[in-house]
Amino acid sequence: MNTITTTSRANWLLRVSAALWVIWGLVHMLAGVLTMSLGTSDAMAGIADGVEATSLEMDYPDAVGAVLNQHGFNLLWIGLVVVISAGFIWRRSVAAVFLAALIGGLADVGYFLFLDLGGYVSFVPGTLMTIFSATAIILSFIAYFTDKNRAAAA
Repeated sequence: MNTITTTSRANWLLRVSAALWVIWGLVHMLAGVLTMSLGTSDAMAGIADGVEATSLEMDYPDAVGAVLNQHGFNLLWIGLVVVISAGFIWRRSVAAVFLAALIGGLADVGYFLFLDLGGYVSFVPGTLMTIFSATAIILSFIAYFTDKNRAAAA
């Protein structure tokens, strides 16, 4: 397994990144379970928590509920993959750094573009989780791209 060189700086960066990813992943796993277990109106209000909840109370077609359940399932597995990756990031795995960045980072790009910029969500937990994932990516990328052994091998 390809790992990032053990230095106190790299360990610190990767451990903070791993901790942020664990929090991010657990929040997304919980959001996924809640989205799948709530009724469509409640799930919609839970996702778009920056909007007046009463404006989202209506009889949605069953297809909307199915789409929300699929979204909840995606949140669950994305969160799980990122939590597992975080354990490997803690152990300095290069592959895990990029897997978490790809899976968690791309999930948050969509969230940021369509919900944050649209003004449909509150700062906590959504926007805060976007900050967590961006920080985790930056910290782990600093550890990877400043790894002297990786640069020397290239």
